[in-house]
Order: sequence, then C-alpha cells, then structure tokens
Amino acid sequence: MSSTDTLSTLLAEPLLPWPEQWRVAEQAALLAQAREIERVGGPDAYWEWVAKKFRWMRPWDSVRDGNFPEFKYFAGGMLNVCDNCVDRYAEDPYYASRPAITWEGEPGDCATLSYAQLRTATARFANGLRSLGVGQGDVVAIYLPNMLESFVAIQACNRIGAIYTVLFAGFSADAAALRLQTSRAKVLVTADASYRRGKQVPLLENARKARRSAPKLEHIVVIDRTGAAPALHDGETGYKELVDAQSDDCPCVPLEANAPAFLIFTSGTESKPKGVVHSVVGFLLGTWANVQWQVGPAKDDVYWCAADVGWLTFPIQAVIGGLAHGASLVCYEGALDTPGKDRFYQIANRHHVTKILIAPTALRMLRALGDEVAKANRIDGLRLITTQGEPLDPETYHWTSDTLGDQLPIVNAYGQTETGSTWTYPVYGVEPLKAGSCGTPVPGHAYRVLLEDGSIAPVGTKGALVLTAPFPTLARTVWDDHQRYLNTYFGRYPGVYNTSDEAVVDSTGQLWVLGRGDDVINVAAHRLSTMEIESVVASQPGIADAAVVGVSDAVKGTVPVAFVTLVAGAPVEATVGQICAAVSDAIGTIARLEHVFVCKALPKTRAGKTVRRLLREIVETGEAKSDLTGIEDLEVVGNLIREVAARKRP
Repeated sequence: MSSTDTLSTLLAEPLLPWPEQWRVAEQAALLAQAREIERVGGPDAYWEWVAKKFRWMRPWDSVRDGNFPEFKYFAGGMLNVCDNCVDRYAEDPYYASRPAITWEGEPGDCATLSYAQLRTATARFANGLRSLGVGQGDVVAIYLPNMLESFVAIQACNRIGAIYTVLFAGFSADAAALRLQTSRAKVLVTADASYRRGKQVPLLENARKARRSAPKLEHIVVIDRTGAAPALHDGETGYKELVDAQSDDCPCVPLEANAPAFLIFTSGTESKPKGVVHSVVGFLLGTWANVQWQVGPAKDDVYWCAADVGWLTFPIQAVIGGLAHGASLVCYEGALDTPGKDRFYQIANRHHVTKILIAPTALRMLRALGDEVAKANRIDGLRLITTQGEPLDPETYHWTSDTLGDQLPIVNAYGQTETGSTWTYPVYGVEPLKAGSCGTPVPGHAYRVLLEDGSIAPVGTKGALVLTAPFPTLARTVWDDHQRYLNTYFGRYPGVYNTSDEAVVDSTGQLWVLGRGDDVINVAAHRLSTMEIESVVASQPGIADAAVVGVSDAVKGTVPVAFVTLVAGAPVEATVGQICAAVSDAIGTIARLEHVFVCKALPKTRAGKTVRRLLREIVETGEAKSDLTGIEDLEVVGNLIREVAARKRP
C-alpha cells in the first residue's frame, strides 16, 4: 500500500452532522448572519460586524488599509481591551457578581473573582505598575503559573497601554533572561514559587538570576504564592503591599487600534527567540470571534481552558477572548494527573465545567490513565471538548467522544502563534464533524494548499498551507526585526502568508493539517511525512501516545523511528511487532521503522506538545544537549536516555 493510499484511508473518515442533541439554534443563526455579511461585503464587512460588538472611545477611519505583508485594521479607532473585557461587565448588574474566574491550585486551594472584583484588582495593579514607572508602550513580563494574578496582570497592562509578554513558568533562569533581554522588559511580575507535580518551582530564584542579564529590568513584583513571605531584595516589591497602597480609580487609556498590545515568543528551534507582536484591536476582535465559533459560549457555561498561561491558547481562549464574552472561566495551576489519576475529572466536576479546551497530547495522557478512571469520574453536564496545538488522530478523537460522553462533540481547531487565533474548525453547535480534520475556515479567513510550483494542489494531494488574505489577529511584525517577519512568512510565496505547515483538502472540503513542512524526511531519496507514519502508529491497539521522528542513517540518509507509550496491560513485544507491520503494510517497506522505543512518557512542554527534536537528539547522540527549559518533567528525559540505550543495545 502506498503513502497516498494511507492518506486516503485517513481522509475517508465519515463526515457527521453535528449531533442533534448538541445543536445550537442561536449559534446557527449567528453564523448564517456572519457568512451572509461576508458573502455580500467580503471579509472586511465581516470584521466590521465583529468590531461593532465592542465599546469604542473613538470610531475608526477605515476598516482595512493595505494588504499582505503591510496592513492595518480600524486605523484611527481608539478603544481599550480591559474596558471591553472587564469594565463593561463589572458595570452590568447581571455580570458584576458573576464569577469571572474560579481558580484552583495544585495543592487544592481555591479562590474566585467576580467581574466587579476583577475590575477593582486590575485598576489597583494598573496604578501599582504606574507607580513603578510603567507607561504606555513599556514592556511588562509576566512569569507566572496559572493564577488569578495572571489575569489581573495582563488586564492591568491592557488598562494602561503597557505591552505584556508572558513567559512559561517552567522556563529556566537562562531562558527567561534571554526573553527579558530581547523584550527590554521594564517590570517582571512573578511569584516566589509555583506548584507542579507536588514540587515547588523556584520562580523568584530564577527571576533573580535572570535579572543579572537583563539591564533594562527595573523592578520585580513578587506574589507570595506559598505563604513563605520571602525576604525581598532591592528593586523588588511585594504584590499585596503594592496593590493595597493603590486607589480603585484608574481610567482605561484610549489606545489606537494598531498599537502593539502583546509580545509572545515562538517556541521554534532558532537560537534567538522570535517575538511576534499582536495589535490592540486585532487580538481582541480575533479572540472574541475565536471563542464564539469554537466554543459557542452560553450564559450557563463554565469554560475551562486546560492549558498554561504561557501558551498563546490561554490568552486567546481565557484572558482575552473568554472575558470578552463575559464568560465564567476555570483556571487550574498544576498538572492534570497530580496527585492522582482522577485530578482532571475532579476539577471538572467540582467546578461544574461544561466545556473544556485541552491539547491532543493531554487527551492521549488521559487515555493512557485508563478507561476505568474516566468512567468512574464521568463529568456531568459536559457539552464540548475542543482541542488544538497538534494534529488530532482519529483514534484519540473517537476515544474522547465515546469515553468522556455519549457522542460528545470534539472540535479540532488549527492556528499558530503568529495567527493569534485558530481559524479553521467546525463551528460549535452547527457544522459537521470529521474525526481528525480541522473543518473549514470560519468567517474572515481564506486559504489555499499549494504545490512546490505555487499552483493549487488537487483534492487529496498534500501541499503547503498558505493564507491568502489578511485578518486582524495576524501578527504584524517580529519584535525589533521586521525584515525577519517579511522573510519568514512572506518570502517563499510572495503575496500570501506561509504557515510552513503541510495540509490536504479532502473530497468533502475538509482541511487536514498534517504538521510542519520540515517534518518531511528523505529515506533513500523517498520523501516521507513523519506525521503520516505517526498517524499509523498512533492508531494501533494498545498505543496511548506516539511520536515519529527521522534520524540520521549512514546508508539511507534518514530513517524513521517511533516512540510510544502503551495503555495498561498491552504486551510490549507483540505491540512493537504489530506497529512495525502496520507501518510497512500501510505505507510500504520504505517507511519501515528502524526502532520502536517503548517508554513511560514522552517529553512534553507545558503546552502539551511533544518535543520531537529532543527525541531525535537522544537517538543520534545518546544525550540531551539542547535547550530543556520548556520541558514539563525533566525526569522523563533521563528515563528516555536510559530506555533508548537499553533498546539499542545488542
């Protein structure tokens, strides 16, 4: 069987109408209205329709000026993101006392902020930042785990026009320092420590080390997370003391629509972090639309974005997009399987969660923990699982739908750090579902799949995924390096935005994103997609999680190897044999796996992404020499090195 045959089998998943019991008439009507506006007036008319849902301080002069790669939206218009996410709800009698954020820490402590309380907290902290010399355009770095203060800090920056950048709480001192240097952050907001897998992560200690290499950093604001009351050094201020000394009165600053609001560093392999910049209005409008179509928030929903604040998904779905809808959000600090296998389910049930966003790898982790755990902790009232960040294999889709609910809808969405939102998926409550696919573009977005020569790829044929029209949420530049922005995203295919991902469109018009274009390996002069091989491996019985990478080979140039974790009770040798046979049968002997490494866990970032470069490095060198700062659990790395060495030993 050829590689094309395998892809055809994958694309042949049935297209299913949205389950009748989950259909939402109001969402269908709203989507019909949006699509009709776009049909008649084009994407700009649609984005103007979205813009009119917000409170503006000055109307815009034009909807859009320019085109790729230089464009603006709503030029001349002035508004404030915090005003639209917090104040307008705090002023509404229905929303004022409604929970905005319900927080749970890994040790089990809980707290809640209503919209009125969130408004007071953001105003006080915004005044606190001003007292430290922060003004419009200054950069504030937020080096925090998932905490109530993460929401407060981001919205306080929005309130006064400071540019915020969020650093993973799992970053080492060196990784944090590099981003502080690059962003020229004036203030860093952190905690004395955070809790992760039963341990304390020394955030303040890391921040102090990082500060030595960040000469522009003037102040560190320290939240006492653990109750240890750490002694503060010169240039450090206690969060509680700072906010207690401030007034509740802090008017929202009018900001021009295209002013920079949010700086986020991509997690690529380049030595220098690449900070992409999102605009004030673009990010607000795009994230509102993203949550509307992907999650379909209703007044009785409790929405849990089970991701880390350092992953762009969290600001999109929770801090900006979620609050822009007046949603009631759940925020959890720690690991989803700590201290026990049922923690994920406990959180969802304790806080009456109705909709959850979670990464595909986290779903595979839940599957590996066992069906019996899921069935014993059924989440009452769950209406949706939505996922993004990595390709979702059909096997995980079906397990999630069948095990976590009865035909529970699974919305699989695709986007990038640079796009500032996901832009293709089945609209919640309305559009048909297909296991593993990313649906079709939501209003305001257009794409093509191109062959190497720039022509449009036929149906069923893989190609480069590009976006053919601008939209407000797309990043406008790379921090301090606009030429890098132009070269990276517009150099390969002039006039369109290059995602650098491979994709294919099936006969029903559904888009399948297969992974990075550079995840294609040459085996004896044959081009093979590691994601395609991985899909075959992941679909085999007994596999809980899988990753396939290409490693150097003296004869063939590159060969594929697989890393797998098994469900409880799966026989190791029989499963390995089954995997190898399945890959050869499905794709051909040219794709034969050189090794299958059975391991306890794969190395993940806190965003739930498998770090494939690290797998490749361990196989080729027997060591982990590259950057480990974003790894969720460093013990996994040591275990992998030993497991790979044992498997390769004659």
